[in-house]
Amino acid sequence: MISLQKVEKKFGRRIAVHELTLVVERGEIFGLLGHNGAGKSTAIGMMLGQVWPTQGEIKICGHDVTAHRMRALRKVGAIFEAPAFYDYLSGWRNLEILSHYSAPTSPARIREVVDWVGLTGRERSPVKTYSHGMRARLAIAQALLPQPELLILDEPANGLDPEGIAEMRQTIVRLHRELGLTILLSSHLLSEVEHLCSRIAILNQGRKVFEGRVTEAKASRGRVMLATPDFSRAAALLRERGVITDSNEPNIIVLAEGRSIAEVARMLVGADIEVQGLWPQEQTLEDFYLRLVKASPHNSQTN
Repeated sequence: MISLQKVEKKFGRRIAVHELTLVVERGEIFGLLGHNGAGKSTAIGMMLGQVWPTQGEIKICGHDVTAHRMRALRKVGAIFEAPAFYDYLSGWRNLEILSHYSAPTSPARIREVVDWVGLTGRERSPVKTYSHGMRARLAIAQALLPQPELLILDEPANGLDPEGIAEMRQTIVRLHRELGLTILLSSHLLSEVEHLCSRIAILNQGRKVFEGRVTEAKASRGRVMLATPDFSRAAALLRERGVITDSNEPNIIVLAEGRSIAEVARMLVGADIEVQGLWPQEQTLEDFYLRLVKASPHNSQTN
């Protein structure tokens, strides 16, 4: 659904996005992560044809965005940066006006998306009376007007309270499950990305520093939880035999390269040390992200 090949964007001498290669497959929820100034919004702007790339190829739904923008974006809905509405007009009238930017939309379709996002009964009220959560739902309704196959969401939960964030998460799950949409989600809420996305890419200073499955990002790198009544003795034995490189009370060991959990279990049982539990330690996506960005040579941040 989305294919970027060595895409670069320069603003004067500053490189906002550097040789970005990225693929989002049909049917997945893909997360695009990065700090302010990392290049997320610039990358999305290029996907939507609102920012012109300096070089590289961008294809959306199989069509080149720079050569055939209308064709590429025909089945794309998007929330890009802060959605803007006419506050003195109703939600319904806003949707009527905004639909003309892409293609005329029937009242039946507007009614359908209003019902779908849960604004029925408030669609005739002025947008200035809407809560943040209602405005977010109106933005989703606008993105659904063209009956998209691909949805691009740039910080859709921005400014929402915890209840609104939970509602937005549920909405995205429904969009994916019930409408079968492919979704590209840009967010700084790492816990939400962790719950929603199957694959992610992380940008740092315009460069991709990771792309892969969320499960891969969360997998521990040799860190293992060891439950035993005598942790000190067990850790000393494992370190002496070169099976681990480090241990942290009360129950974390770090495997040496090429060593396995099964080997730890055999060695401890053979030494008559009781093993109550032994399992890989899973890090959070936030742990992985912070460690990765801090370790990157391009770790200075700009807003």
